[in-house]
Amino acid sequence: MASRRCLGALTRHLRARLFSASPLENPQTLSLRSLGFTIPQRTSSDLDICHRAFRRSISIRFGGVRRCSSRPTNPSDEEEDEDDESEEEEEENEERGVSSDGENGDVRASKCVVQRGKSEEEKVVEAAEIGYKVIGPLDSSENPFKLYEPFFAVVQIGSHQFKVSNGDSIFTERLKYCEVNDKLILNRVLMLGSRSQTVVGRPIVPDAAVHAIVEEHTLDATVIIFKKKRRKNYRRTKGHRQELTKLRITDIQGIDKSENVAAVA
Repeated sequence: MASRRCLGALTRHLRARLFSASPLENPQTLSLRSLGFTIPQRTSSDLDICHRAFRRSISIRFGGVRRCSSRPTNPSDEEEDEDDESEEEEEENEERGVSSDGENGDVRASKCVVQRGKSEEEKVVEAAEIGYKVIGPLDSSENPFKLYEPFFAVVQIGSHQFKVSNGDSIFTERLKYCEVNDKLILNRVLMLGSRSQTVVGRPIVPDAAVHAIVEEHTLDATVIIFKKKRRKNYRRTKGHRQELTKLRITDIQGIDKSENVAAVA
């Protein structure tokens, strides 16, 4: 409150000095002259200094910065302030990708757009961390589906594990960077098994892979989230549908199938 009062008094004093251009217009100067005091004449430089001080006080009062400076104002301060403002505007334009040259602005904007997206290598690395690799779309002439074979595999996709066999379909969380009818390789195989042998990985079985095809991207059933606080008249009901990807297992590789096929026969 005290700082506000000081600023108010300062602004009133400066306003009175600015709007009274000559000492004869002020009644205080008339009373002083009648008593015999000499009042020095104001020069244009004094008026300029008062005008700058008044503008600075107004900016301090209404600009949200509540600090006072006792240093005298110099004419070079205004030039420094203008230079700072121009530099800030240039920095903002550079961040937005806009510059004085149209071509440079377009190039910077295109670079910003490229940096926001992910490259093919980054997509492959992220898919490998999840546990799959995209081979490509399925051709219309291909027939990847085979007859049932008595083998199974335990694969890990993300944070979930699935026991699958040839011809099974599984629902996983939405897989990125793959579309419907794309061929995938699930390379994080934890275990392989058949009627006569079992191979356990530590933690992954080397040279083992499970081939699959993306059948569809769908949504899971609606889950109701209901919140209530008793005696507060607070009830909130929301619904959530998890995005899923349906995969069809076509082949399991990494296990010897000859002995198993002979045993089945």
